[in-house]
Amino acid sequence: MAPVKQHSGFRRFHRDYYGGALIMFLGLAAVHVGIGYDTGTLQNMGPGFFPVAVGVFMVVLGVLIALNARGEDEGADPDERHRPPEWRGWTCIGLSIVAFVLIGKYGGLLPATFAIVFIAALGDRDNSVTQAGLLAAAMCVVSAAVFWWALQLQLPLFAWGG
Repeated sequence: MAPVKQHSGFRRFHRDYYGGALIMFLGLAAVHVGIGYDTGTLQNMGPGFFPVAVGVFMVVLGVLIALNARGEDEGADPDERHRPPEWRGWTCIGLSIVAFVLIGKYGGLLPATFAIVFIAALGDRDNSVTQAGLLAAAMCVVSAAVFWWALQLQLPLFAWGG
């Protein structure tokens, strides 16, 4: 494939600029919404604390992503720029979210966690079914420890029929 011509003085925007800008925009929106609630303090957090904290983190992350894109266009591999979309990954991630919602409602936290991780991991062509299963099982242990035991999330570990 022929390399992309660039005009002198004109810098082609890299997709990371757009991704960083999108993350910054979403972060600013989260901060805007979160400030409408009481943020509280670190000792006594209000309902707006978490959205504001995540929003600030997203803004910083978006800036770092956009800054990291500087200078990548000149040395980019032409084959890398014109790769086909990763339909397998997109499909598996979308299906894993649907599976989490349905299985979480009717099966509980552990089956839903196993499903979301297992299906999403299969989106990576380098993962085998065994690797995806082991990763999903490990994440079930982590999610039970963090969400059910430590945070006492009101989603049961197992629910039979919702």
